[in-house]
Amino acid sequence: MSNPTATQPIYVGVDVSKKSLEVYILPTGDSFEVPNDQDGLDELAGRLKGGASPTLVVLEATGGYERPAVAAIAASKIAVAVVNPRQVRDFAKATGKLAKTDRIDALILARFAQDIRPSPKSPPDAEAREFSDIVARRRQVISMMSAEKNRLSITDSEAVRKRIQAHVKWLEKELERIDGDLGEAIDKSPTFKENEALLKSVPGVGPVLCRTLLAELPELGSLSPKKLSALVGVAPLNRDSGDRRGERSTWGGRAGVRGALYMGALVASRHNPTIKEFYERLVAAGKPKKVALVACMRKLLTILNAVLRERSPWRCPHALIS
Repeated sequence: MSNPTATQPIYVGVDVSKKSLEVYILPTGDSFEVPNDQDGLDELAGRLKGGASPTLVVLEATGGYERPAVAAIAASKIAVAVVNPRQVRDFAKATGKLAKTDRIDALILARFAQDIRPSPKSPPDAEAREFSDIVARRRQVISMMSAEKNRLSITDSEAVRKRIQAHVKWLEKELERIDGDLGEAIDKSPTFKENEALLKSVPGVGPVLCRTLLAELPELGSLSPKKLSALVGVAPLNRDSGDRRGERSTWGGRAGVRGALYMGALVASRHNPTIKEFYERLVAAGKPKKVALVACMRKLLTILNAVLRERSPWRCPHALIS
């Protein structure tokens, strides 16, 4: 790693694959590749610390392959941020970088770090990573169950039907085992246990939403409602273009959290007095039901954010008045 002048901040992009890590350093233009294993991680940390310490290292979220690199970089006391791949691709298109190779991707990440400067995050501890992995596995099993049931509805072969039915039964048992693992993980962690109790104090928040939030939205309780809504992907964004004016839509964010939040808002719109009143008022004012439900998702997220921030169980405003 070349030594730029002390006044020049250094930004590093790391393109992650299952087998390798491609590294690009700005402003020097140095680049190198190391294997995505322990020896490679040791080499990466050594080379990053070998010269002037980087201001920020940026990697994309790649389904878990980035975790060892993030941990190794953070352990070297270097600021590291994990960013959404969609943001990086949009940035690449905006800067005219349409080609895609590992080295170009690493360069784009370094430029993203230099120009956008995403906030570095502390990597989750082993306990949080394990919990997140179990939640992700639960979602995978549910997806497989849905796919198998769809196949069951279209097959004409009795032999295939029996195979699919047997697999669905196994997946149902596996789902029960995973739910047991989630319960054990929460019981072993005083923090998770306390946070789960706080979240469940809000009507409409069941085990799935609660555990999804604990695993995939660690920022809950520490961000403003506006930033949190944007992070999850339920903030209304302007779509004014041409003759279209005044339309707003939601997109991006964390799909897993958004899916669980949707189901929670649906339940809350029927059983949570505050959300129910809010939903009915929007519908009565002429809002489409889907738009009203998305607004309920934001309101429910804001309530949950306040509950964790204040470390106090939710209390119905109607109960306080009476």
